[in-house]
Amino acid sequence: MYGFGTTVSCGFQEAIEKVTEALKEEGFGVLTEIDVKATLKKKIDVDRRPYTILGACNPMLANQAINADPDIGLLLPCNVLVREEEDNSVSVNFMDPKAVLGLVQVDGVDGLAMEVRAKLERVMNNLK
Repeated sequence: MYGFGTTVSCGFQEAIEKVTEALKEEGFGVLTEIDVKATLKKKIDVDRRPYTILGACNPMLANQAINADPDIGLLLPCNVLVREEEDNSVSVNFMDPKAVLGLVQVDGVDGLAMEVRAKLERVMNNLK
């Protein structure tokens, strides 16, 4: 599995606000916000339910990762997906840094991945 997540009991935009605030509490900032619904509508005239990818970064942990392997930036930032489901519920899913950073065979990266995952799990649990 390359991700984990939860369903939240609020609307789509409120979920984005809540996850952004919960990420901040764990030392993450949102570097990018990709509105996939709007992008697909504009580029290929496809209608989708709300679907937004947040690129989250914890600067201290990102710096440690880059120090361990300068090419690790190919696997950053941590993506968080907020999407509206067919039943109008909203799910929030997190990239599993343990799975993704497991591709890097450098000492110390595994422990760092576990630390990032623990922080993202706390973010997820704070949304419930």
